Amino acid sequence: MSTLEQQKQQQRALIVGPDTLQEPFPIFVEGQVVKGFGRGGKQLGIPTANLPSSIVDQNLDAVSIGVYYGWATVEGDDTVRPMVMSLGWNPYFKNEKKSAEVHIIHDYPCDFYGKLLKVAILSYVRPERDYQSLDDLVQDIKWDIKVAIESLKRPAYDQVKHVEFFSSSI
Repeated sequence: MSTLEQQKQQQRALIVGPDTLQEPFPIFVEGQVVKGFGRGGKQLGIPTANLPSSIVDQNLDAVSIGVYYGWATVEGDDTVRPMVMSLGWNPYFKNEKKSAEVHIIHDYPCDFYGKLLKVAILSYVRPERDYQSLDDLVQDIKWDIKVAIESLKRPAYDQVKHVEFFSSSI
């Protein structure tokens, strides 16, 4: 990691969001995992599960673009796990359509295209950014993951993983 990147991360908080959930959170969405751009796991080493564009357009249209954290579960794995989600245009890759890319913080042995993904979005981490290099992007995502893990330890956030949304029909 470059000295500049270390300085930037030292300026970012490790815990973000208020101690209790604030409107509009939590935001619950679910949808079948769709094939994305193929960059998360292959190019970045951080696999993502993409929500369908219809979910993004209908359920997340009023949500600001940026990075969020919360909880997620995927059909076939009944464990509710921490997640980070990028919602936006991914300017480094110059996307032409808005996407919601969820990284569940767990090493899965295979992909889960077509499986039902349930997500509880609990708080905002940071705005979407453009990057000078792929390494800078990866380092920021790794910091986002640390932020999610630490931020979710607070009681108001931890209890959301036990709501009925996650236990019903998955």
